Amino acid sequence: MKIKKTNAARILDEAHIPYELKTYVVDPEHLEAPHVAEEVGMSAGQVFKTLCVRGDKTGVIFAVIAGDDELNLKALARASGNKKTELVHLKELLPLTGYIRGGCSPIGAKKHYPVFLSDTAEHWTQIAISGGQRGLQIIIAPQDLLSVVQGKMFNNR
Repeated sequence: MKIKKTNAARILDEAHIPYELKTYVVDPEHLEAPHVAEEVGMSAGQVFKTLCVRGDKTGVIFAVIAGDDELNLKALARASGNKKTELVHLKELLPLTGYIRGGCSPIGAKKHYPVFLSDTAEHWTQIAISGGQRGLQIIIAPQDLLSVVQGKMFNNR
């Protein structure tokens, strides 16, 4: 089966960044990262979720954290130069990013937003992130992800 390339995959191709696409069957009742990890045969700590967050000074940013972790909003605020951060409301996700819940990628959003990757990614040679649609994961080296999004590591503790 040929996989239709998403904007995220095309950006990686243009940047000559190595990656692998992995598909899985979507269960709309279970969009959480641990379930996705099970579907793609990886640990929940290796499958990273992209959360859309708003900082009081920077505006919208992406936090990319391990699927078995919870976002520490205070740690993200410190790392991103904000005093306060909060998750963006679900109804705002599509208009802001062009992505839906369960398919939000830190690569190829409608607008470029700063990306902050949890330093737990350093434990892995490759991590999985959303490929820009439900049912598609991009397997990529953490440093390659940071280079293509011009992101920064942050301590999510």
